Amino acid sequence: MCPAPATTTIFTVTERAPLSRKLSAIAESATLKVDAKAKALQAAGRPVVSFAAGEPDFPTPPFVVDAAAAALTDPKNFRYTPGAGLPELREAIAAKTQRDSRLEVTPAQVVVTNGGKQAVYQAFQTVVNPGDEVLLPAPYWTTYPEAIKLADGVPVEVFAGADQDYKVTVEQLEAARTERTTALVFVSPSNPTGSVYTEAETRAIGQWALEHGIWVLTDEIYQNLVYDGARAVSIVEAVPELSGQTLLLNGVAKTYAMTGWRVGWMVGPADAIKLAANLQSHLSSNVNNIAQRAAIAAITGPQDEAEAMRAAFDRRRTLIVAELAKIPGVTVPVPQGAFYVYPDVTGLLGREWDGVQIDTTLELADFILEKAEVAVVPGEAFGPSGYLRMSYALSDDQLLEGVQRLQRLFA
Repeated sequence: MCPAPATTTIFTVTERAPLSRKLSAIAESATLKVDAKAKALQAAGRPVVSFAAGEPDFPTPPFVVDAAAAALTDPKNFRYTPGAGLPELREAIAAKTQRDSRLEVTPAQVVVTNGGKQAVYQAFQTVVNPGDEVLLPAPYWTTYPEAIKLADGVPVEVFAGADQDYKVTVEQLEAARTERTTALVFVSPSNPTGSVYTEAETRAIGQWALEHGIWVLTDEIYQNLVYDGARAVSIVEAVPELSGQTLLLNGVAKTYAMTGWRVGWMVGPADAIKLAANLQSHLSSNVNNIAQRAAIAAITGPQDEAEAMRAAFDRRRTLIVAELAKIPGVTVPVPQGAFYVYPDVTGLLGREWDGVQIDTTLELADFILEKAEVAVVPGEAFGPSGYLRMSYALSDDQLLEGVQRLQRLFA
C-alpha cells in the first residue's frame, strides 16, 4: 500500500508587525552617504576629488601598528576583557584627560567605546529621558540630532552663521532654554566648521550651564588639531565645577589617523559612567583588544608623527581658504581647528549655472559632483542650507585640483 502523499501547509502573511518607528525616522549619515557615492564613482573610473570624508589621508603611525602586531602574539588578547576597556588603556586615557583637558579623573571614570560614535550614542542614552530637550548648536555634526532622537530626546537647534564664526552665544542658548532643557552639546574645535571657542567664550557657556543644572556633552575629538596658536580649552578646564555634570567624548581616530581602528571613549562622573558601562555590557562588551593595545601606544608614545600630520593640515588649511576665497559669491571664515572649512555659498544660490537653476546647497552639491566631479557635503546635513562642508584631509595635489575645478565651474 502506497503511503499517502505529504501535505504542505501554505501560510499566507496578510499583515506583518511594523518595523521600528524610531529607527525608521533616523536619517542615514549624510557624510558617509556622500563619501560612499564618491568612492563608487572613483571605482567606476571617474576622477572624482572628494572633500566629503572627515578622515586623515595619512597612514597610522608605524609604532602604533607595531604595537598591534605585537598584541597579536599574546593569547590573552584573544579573550574577553573588561567591558569598559582594558585597565591600561583607561589609565592612559585618564592621564591624557588631565594633560589635555586639565581634568583629573580616575580610570573608573572612563569607558572605552567602539569609536567616537558609540561614545556619542551612549552619552545621550545616559543623560536624556523621553521628551527632554537637548540644545544643539548649529551647524552640527550630522550624527548628533539622530543620537538625541534615539534617546527619545528632542534636539533644539541654536544656529550661528558665518558672521558669528559659527559660534553660539550665551544669549542664544538662554533664549532656547525651557523647563525641558536637560543637556547642551558643546564642540570645540567644531565639526563641521572648524571653529574654536575662546577661553572666555567657553567659560561663559560653562558658567551658564552650571547655573541652570544642565548636562554638557563635550566632543573633544579634535582638541589636538588647532592652528594659529589657538588652544582648545576644555569646558571643564574653564569651569572646573562643571565636571560633575559633563561627559567628555574623545578618541584616537583624528589625531592619530586611526579612523578604522574604532577606539573612542567617554569620561565623566562615576555614576553616569557606571550607567554607560552597564549599557555597553549588553550592547557590545569590550572593544577589540588589538585596537585597544594600539590606542595605548598612540596615546602614550611619541607625538612627533601626530604633530607632523597637524602641521600638514595647517598648510592645507591655508591653501584651501585662499583658493576658495577666489570664487565670487563664496565667503570663507578661517577655521582654527579640526580639518574642515565651511564656506558660506549663499552667493551661488538662486541662480542658473550651466543652464541649471540652483536654489539649495543640496542641489549645488549634486551639480558640483556631476559637472566638476568634486564631492562636497551640503549644509542641509548640518543645519540650514547655504553652506558646504569640505574636508582638507586629503593630499595637497588633490586639494588644489578639486578647488581649481570649482573655480572654473563658477567663473
